[in-house]
Amino acid sequence: MSDQLSFNKIAGAVLATGLAVFGLGELANIIWEYYPPAKQGYAVDISAEESSAPAAEAPDVPPDWGAALPAADVSAGAQVAQKCQSCHNFQQNGPNMTGPNLWGVVGRKIGAAAGYSYDQPMQDFAAKNPVWTYDLLYTYLKSPGTVVPGTKMTFVGLPEPKDRVNIIAYLHTLGSTLPVPPPHPAAAPATAAKGAPAKGATGKT
Repeated sequence: MSDQLSFNKIAGAVLATGLAVFGLGELANIIWEYYPPAKQGYAVDISAEESSAPAAEAPDVPPDWGAALPAADVSAGAQVAQKCQSCHNFQQNGPNMTGPNLWGVVGRKIGAAAGYSYDQPMQDFAAKNPVWTYDLLYTYLKSPGTVVPGTKMTFVGLPEPKDRVNIIAYLHTLGSTLPVPPPHPAAAPATAAKGAPAKGATGKT
């Protein structure tokens, strides 16, 4: 009888332990229930990268010369021109050097400095562009070797727009006959909304 009682106790203890383990497992699943994500992967915040991206560079186009030339710093342009003095003379009737004399170059026919022997690339360029205009000088002075590939002028150029405007203003004082154009007209005001009465109109018929 005692053996039977001992067996029942042991069996009951084993059953109770099993029930306890099972119950704890279910309770853990309820408390820490796992819901798999609908889409695998990690969210990456790219807003910081986008905000730190460099702004697009503004296009380098010739300015409104009617406004730019009167406001240019001619003295600063003369300082910039010192970079060119090893190859160019700036005096009226001065000699040609490695490059042609630049007196009167603004508005002068391209490839026409008296007594100077131009290379073939510059002659080809002159055949397509007859005169040194403000716009053409502005573009050429930024990178001569890019505008006229193969020219013997090895000057790297003036990347700063302000330097080019100032040196062109300075060169314009050296015997140039090219007139300064009038400033561009101001933008016209926006057209009144369609259907809106004209200024001063009462709306009466």
